[in-house]
Amino acid sequence: MTCVELERQIAKLAMAMMTRNSQIGKDLISHLKAQLTTEAVAGIIIISIERVLWFDPNSILWTVNHLLPTDIYQEIQNTFLVHFYKQLINKGFVPGKDFSIDAKSQLLLNPQAKSAMFSNLIENNLKTT
Repeated sequence: MTCVELERQIAKLAMAMMTRNSQIGKDLISHLKAQLTTEAVAGIIIISIERVLWFDPNSILWTVNHLLPTDIYQEIQNTFLVHFYKQLINKGFVPGKDFSIDAKSQLLLNPQAKSAMFSNLIENNLKTT
């Protein structure tokens, strides 16, 4: 897939999310799943979600509740868990002691790790605004 094709697919998904058209969204996702890996499709959806977030945050909730197939949702969740896991390790926290992941793939944090993650999110948000 070329950069132009990728950009078109992201734009199409973003439009489906903002119009809340489940049929178009599901067809687009099915088309992508036939061409790409689950990980790649999840990446495209993450980028689409990021774009929609700026214009219509409520559409993100709709997308998660009505559009995402289970395998894609799980892949997106895993992507974010790995990202947070790496961030915590880089900050010196110890897996199994300061943080862990439960059977439902929920990130469990002790108070220090939670404080570090939220302060990091706030710092990053202030840098981008």
